[in-house]
Amino acid sequence: MADDKALTPRAEDFSAWYNEVVQRAELADHSPVRGSMVIRPWGFGIWERMQRALDDMFKATGHENAYFPLLIPMSFIEREKEHVKGFKPELAVVTHAGGKELEEPLVIRPTSETIIYSMYAKWVQSYRDLPVLLNQWANVMRWELRTRLFLRTSEFLWQEGHTAHATDTEAQEETLRMLDVYRTFMEEWIAMPVVTGLKSDAEKFAGAVRTYTCEAMMQDRRALQAGTSHHLGQNFSRQFGLTFQSEEGREEYAWNTSWGVSTRLVGGMVMTHGDDTGIVVPPRLAPAQVVVVPIYRKEEEREGVVGKAHELRERLTDVGVRVRVDDRDHLNPGAKFYEWERKGVPFRLEIGPRDLAKEQVVLVKRVTAKGEDRKAFLPEAQAVAELPDRLDAFQGELLEAARARREAHSHRGVQSLDELKEILEGPGGFVYTGWSGDPEVEERVKAETKDTLRCIPDPDFRSETPPSRCIGGGESRMEVMWARAY
Repeated sequence: MADDKALTPRAEDFSAWYNEVVQRAELADHSPVRGSMVIRPWGFGIWERMQRALDDMFKATGHENAYFPLLIPMSFIEREKEHVKGFKPELAVVTHAGGKELEEPLVIRPTSETIIYSMYAKWVQSYRDLPVLLNQWANVMRWELRTRLFLRTSEFLWQEGHTAHATDTEAQEETLRMLDVYRTFMEEWIAMPVVTGLKSDAEKFAGAVRTYTCEAMMQDRRALQAGTSHHLGQNFSRQFGLTFQSEEGREEYAWNTSWGVSTRLVGGMVMTHGDDTGIVVPPRLAPAQVVVVPIYRKEEEREGVVGKAHELRERLTDVGVRVRVDDRDHLNPGAKFYEWERKGVPFRLEIGPRDLAKEQVVLVKRVTAKGEDRKAFLPEAQAVAELPDRLDAFQGELLEAARARREAHSHRGVQSLDELKEILEGPGGFVYTGWSGDPEVEERVKAETKDTLRCIPDPDFRSETPPSRCIGGGESRMEVMWARAY
């Protein structure tokens, strides 16, 4: 596909648009290994920004980073029955190494609960050793049948937090604390609003007592599970002998939590903010927040405008803006504009001979609010002084636009299965209904509509008037949210 060919419009085929824009924006590419991806520098730069922000938030809540092995003994995976049942179809297994068949197969980690809690069992003896609050940044392998760059790949990057506590209450507090960290990060950094809530038993993590989720609405009005936080109870502690002597002298099992987000967040960013021109990167995550493009026709003009472009870069860097100068000679200005818009840089500064003479710049915004001019002709000093505030405002505008879109496509008070089907087969979105809590109702809805119960929403997201009727008939015990999901 030629680079200058227009993207498939989102309204025509959102899936095709996504696949094209991820590669055209040079976020990632397919690797020679089926289902795995190569994350290119622009995409990895975005992930690095996410990683740094989250890592600071983890450390601010008392967590430390560690690293655990990539390979896990098969016997470890098999100890927790729900866990192995949930992951076995996706396991990649090493059976030979060093030219010999291994005595015990080794699993390439799909997640690390088993090996981490086996180590905690060695390190924890007393209540004084608790809590243990660790996180690791790593890659994992889940042998997916259907893959899509960032959203679902066989190998992906993530962080996984694993903690051990003396009481159920402390573990529950930790589970909800980290859910709130994720929600804050997703809204403040990705400008991606999420609905948080409790997963049903059918949708919870394999081996967890309770799973809490962050559900984001993409532009095609499907849900993306953007992150999860799990209260594991004592399930893994019992399997791996993670015990401690309590203050009263009793031997007790520790209470565990785990929580994680992955490079899927990059895909979520693309599908939340992108348009038919390319991706749109929120300023806090952009590897370059501003690109400066010098424009000249004559060789004798080159030195002056290129020199000014680099001067502007230095001045903007001094006020905390991340800047790149695109002074490549083999591309004309139009080609540069096209490339950086496709990559979603928030602002572009253009400087030509006339601008140089007037001591002004042309400031071009990647996405404008309703009624706002895309281009602004500003004195150099004003542009430099205002850009930090303009970037902050742009970040806020993206969040508000995404939140308004979510609310416009949230359907509350839905009473019947037929109405649920009509919405999700038509406009789509988040559908709120009553539910009795009966798993058979959940399974029936899933079988008949291919939609899933995304969560039992937290109080912030519940309807003002709780539904009294269950979507499957009879009395409702709680409000739930349904959607088609990635």
